[in-house]
Amino acid sequence: MAFEGLASKLQETIKKLKGKGKLSEKDIKEAMREVKLALLEADVNFKVVKNFVKDVSEKCLGNEVLESLTPGQQVIKIVNDELTKLMGESESKLELNSNGISVIMLVGLQGAGKTTMAGKLALKLRKDNKKPLLVACDVYRPAAIKQLQVVGKSIDIPVFTMGDQTSPVDIAKASIEHAKSIGCNVVIVDTAGRLHIDEELMDELKDIKEYVNPNEILLVVDSMTGQDAVNVAESFNSKLELSGVILTKLDGDTRGGAALSIRAMTEKPIKFVGMGEKMSDLETFYPERMASRILGMGDVLSLIEKAQEAIDEEKAQELGNRMLNQEFNFEDFLSMLEQMKNLGPLGKILEMMPGANAKELKDLDLSQGEKEMSKIESIIHSMTLEERRKPSIIIASPSRKKRIANGSGTSIQEVNKILKHYELMKKTMKNMKGMQKGMQKKMKKGLFGKLPF
Repeated sequence: MAFEGLASKLQETIKKLKGKGKLSEKDIKEAMREVKLALLEADVNFKVVKNFVKDVSEKCLGNEVLESLTPGQQVIKIVNDELTKLMGESESKLELNSNGISVIMLVGLQGAGKTTMAGKLALKLRKDNKKPLLVACDVYRPAAIKQLQVVGKSIDIPVFTMGDQTSPVDIAKASIEHAKSIGCNVVIVDTAGRLHIDEELMDELKDIKEYVNPNEILLVVDSMTGQDAVNVAESFNSKLELSGVILTKLDGDTRGGAALSIRAMTEKPIKFVGMGEKMSDLETFYPERMASRILGMGDVLSLIEKAQEAIDEEKAQELGNRMLNQEFNFEDFLSMLEQMKNLGPLGKILEMMPGANAKELKDLDLSQGEKEMSKIESIIHSMTLEERRKPSIIIASPSRKKRIANGSGTSIQEVNKILKHYELMKKTMKNMKGMQKGMQKKMKKGLFGKLPF
C-alpha cells in the first residue's frame, strides 16, 4: 500500500486527538512531535517537514481549534489541507496544443522506467481521444528500441525509430514530420536514461529540447528512492526547466517521501503516478485525494472513476435485468467476476474506501478473497457451456459435480457451495421481484384509488 507507514502513524496520532473532548497546547505539541517523526521516517525532506509542522502547529494552536466543540475534527481538516497544499493543491493537467502536434519529452535516470511509462502515458492519452506516437530516442541502451516497439505493439500504438546509428536529435526532429504524415497529434519522446552529472548527455537533452520545442518535459522518477528523487528532480530541472514529474512504483512505496517532498522542493507538479505493472496502471495525481487516502478519509471520486472505466454500463444493466428476471446463470456470473477483477487488486480498492485504516489493511490477508475468486472462476470454467447456461442440470447430477471438481482441482463440497450460493441468489432475486411488484400495486392504489376516473 502506498504511504503505508506514514498513513498508519498519522491515523494513530489523529485518533488520539479525536478521543479527547478538549485539546490543550500540550496535546497539540505532543501530536505535532509524532507527526514530525512520522514524516521523517517516511523519508520526507527535513526542510519540508520543518515547514509543514510549523504551519500546522500555528493553525492548530489558534482559538478555532482550542475552543472548538470538535477539536479533533478541526485538526484533521488542518492536516488534510496542509498535506494537500504540500503536494500541489490541485490536479496539474498536461499543456497540449488544441490544434497541431504536441510534444512530450520523458527524461530521467537509467532504470527509472521511462520506456514502460511512455507506453502507459500513450495509452492514457488515447483514452482521452488523442492519437499518440512513441519515438525511440534511446540509442545507447542495448535493446531499448526493441523494448519500445514491444510496448507499442502490446497497446497498438505506432512507434517511430531510425535505428541506433542516428543521432537522437535527428530522430526527434524527424518524428514530428512522421507524426503529421500518419495523423498523430501527440509525440512522446523516450530519451536515454542518464546520470544527472553526465554533462555530455545532458547537453544532448538540451539539443532535443531546442529542436522540437516540447510542450511538456516530464521527469520520470522512482518514488521508492525517497529524498534522492528530490535531488534528481532539482538537478534535471536546473538544466531543462521541467514542466512536471511522473512518479513510478508509488503502489510499492510504503514511505512516500518523494511524493511529499518533490513539489515543495522543486515547485514542479506531480502530474501522474504509476500504481502497478499493467499498462493501464497510470493515474492522474490529485493532491487532495492522496491526502484523504493518507489520513484514512478514503478517495471515493477515484473509486467511482475506476468503476466507470472498468465496468461496461450496458453489460451491468443487462446483468441486473437478468438477475431480477431470474434468468441469471453461470455465464453471467463469470462476466460479473471479470468486471470486478478489472477494478484491480482488492487492497487498492479498500484503501479508497472512507475509514480505511492503514494498520488494519496491512494486517488483513486480502489474498484469501482473491484466491476464493480464482477458485470460483476455475469451477465455472470446468463446466460445459450447457451446464453454465442451465445450472439445474448440475444440481441433479453427482457425476457432473465430480467431473467439475476434478477439472477445477477442487472438491465436490466446494462445487456444492457455489451451487448453493447460486440458488440462494435466485431465491433472493425472486423475493425482490415480488416486493417490487407489491410496491408498484400499493403506489398505484394510493395514487389513483380515490380519483374519479
